[in-house]
Amino acid sequence: MSSGIPYTWDTDCIRASATCRAEGRLGKGTKHHPLEIQSTTTKKVVYLSDSGSSSLHTVGERMDWKRLTLVFCWLECASAAGISCRNEQGQAVDWYILYKQPSINDENGLVYLYMDESTGGWVPAHNPIDDQKSALAQTLLPLFQHFTNETINFGYILYNDQPPEPFKTASSSFGHSKGLVMMDQETGIWLSHSTPHFPGFDITGFWPNSGYANGQTFICGTYKYSAFRNIAVQLQYIHVYSFDAYIPEYFYPELQCVVDKGCYPKKTPWDRQLNMTSLGGHSFISYAKYSRYHDDLYSGLLDKHLESAFYAKSWGRLLDPLPSNCSVDFSVYNVETVQLPTTEPYSITKDHSKWCVTMDSKLHRWTCIADMNREVSQEHRGGGAICTDNAAVWSAFLDIVNTYQPCQS
Repeated sequence: MSSGIPYTWDTDCIRASATCRAEGRLGKGTKHHPLEIQSTTTKKVVYLSDSGSSSLHTVGERMDWKRLTLVFCWLECASAAGISCRNEQGQAVDWYILYKQPSINDENGLVYLYMDESTGGWVPAHNPIDDQKSALAQTLLPLFQHFTNETINFGYILYNDQPPEPFKTASSSFGHSKGLVMMDQETGIWLSHSTPHFPGFDITGFWPNSGYANGQTFICGTYKYSAFRNIAVQLQYIHVYSFDAYIPEYFYPELQCVVDKGCYPKKTPWDRQLNMTSLGGHSFISYAKYSRYHDDLYSGLLDKHLESAFYAKSWGRLLDPLPSNCSVDFSVYNVETVQLPTTEPYSITKDHSKWCVTMDSKLHRWTCIADMNREVSQEHRGGGAICTDNAAVWSAFLDIVNTYQPCQS
């Protein structure tokens, strides 16, 4: 444990990473100073030696060594202090991808699949997606804490072209895009998704009532704070519709510019590529286009970079969908039915997610989680995609393509 880093602990919280943060019972200490912990039952002091070892005392008496196992609880609370993508156990993870399955026969509309760097592919989540122990809820805990306690040194931007009530739907001049960023001055997350009216403003109602029927995707990445200057510029290119935000004045001005909605490209180029490295060292690429790009995100932009024919998955109830396209350098085939590991094959009319996956099994194994559909009107709106060449992610998405639309002769 390094000098100068605060540590937090609560003797009551076995599930420390959630409880300590949610209830706000946090002490602070460093390597050279004792940490006083205010508990509902006792007051403890943790002494951290210069070597990094610790000793734990009840005020006025030596603590039973057997109870030192509770130090693990303290360590959990320490890790909970950072802004990170989190799994269902509340543990920090570098990134994850979620796929909420659609309701089939009016059942199982809150079941979701989970994948991070440790799973090697899809695994069924243990909790419904609207549960307070879901990966989404665990990840968003710092946001809900801020709503309650107005935590300092914390910023966030919620954007959604279909925001929750009482906010109005964005005009078509804004990007067809949904997501959020939140950060302190050490780390932060970018969560991009496809879900209308998400998120709500407290942990008991963060999932929208409208979110049961259709399939949805989420991608979460954990990044150093320094990455969010460039991430903010990507959001400016997409011209996201920020419906709620708080950015401290000492945070990057590019973030405040996104909140003000007045920052977007004024000259060419109308697209932008951002190579990103997550906190854990994994590579992601963000592709963004402004409305004046005037082309499809998939056949007009991603096709230039993925270097392979690919399947593109859009919402299946579009007014004027674009057909599969074999006239571009690398053919783009529209997915028509999907089969998740937990479902029978189903039509994309039940699935609101947006993603694409390359067909090349040797050199170009790309998967992109996007926020746009292949629709004529969306050629003239901002949007983007976050792409990864992770082989396990690629295999997981390729496997769920059941049928696709061939190109017209």
